[in-house]
Amino acid sequence: MGSDSEAERTQQKEEKKKILALAPIAKPLAGKKLCKRTLKLVRRAAEHKCLKRGVKEVVKSIRRGHKGLCVIAGNISPIDVITHVPILCEESDIPYIYVPSKEDLANAGATKRPTCCVLVLTKPVKGELGSEEQDKLKADYSHVVDDVKELTSTLF
Repeated sequence: MGSDSEAERTQQKEEKKKILALAPIAKPLAGKKLCKRTLKLVRRAAEHKCLKRGVKEVVKSIRRGHKGLCVIAGNISPIDVITHVPILCEESDIPYIYVPSKEDLANAGATKRPTCCVLVLTKPVKGELGSEEQDKLKADYSHVVDDVKELTSTLF
């Protein structure tokens, strides 16, 4: 029983560290529930190759006119690396959300390196998805995007 409370304490300390490391511009920040749902969407998009990882790829995709959901890590240092991404997203009418940890974002995106930001696309750039998989991905995508827009409207 003592080990359970010890494990819980270490987990709470890790969560506090993540929150303390957040950048001041990390708004709108996803809550626990929305963060979990967003990372699940990122994981599913990575499985179906509907994901662009890293600042360079994301910026390139946005400039080319691809639409999707931009998920940005909130604990990036130095912050100058990602400050232009939300502006690009707003100009292109792409919803964006911050998640607390770049490590969690990388795990969801099926990479070992911590990732600054990812762009979840509704369909893969190359090839096609099965209709059932496409519908499931689109449903999850629209659900998360609705929540992000709701959060953004209360913030701004």
